[in-house]
Amino acid sequence: MRSGNDKTSVMFSVKDAAGILYRMLEPFSKREINLSKIESRPMKQKAWEYIFFLDIEGHIEDEKVREAIDELRTYCQFLKVLGSYPKAK
Repeated sequence: MRSGNDKTSVMFSVKDAAGILYRMLEPFSKREINLSKIESRPMKQKAWEYIFFLDIEGHIEDEKVREAIDELRTYCQFLKVLGSYPKAK
């Protein structure tokens, strides 16, 4: 349920390729969605591949957030929405 002051957390992985970081962030930039956290962690199974964690301002039910995540999904091997919840005060 939306509180009006939410954030959404996602995790995903992409194949290493030229320009992939730009393509990962572009869906949010062009919709003027702020990212409050970007974190990467190496995958233990595969060298040079990473799991990324993003905290996105907005709720998954917000149209522009949902559209940005759907566009990001086209570049991902794996994407999971961890949840939407009220931001800490």
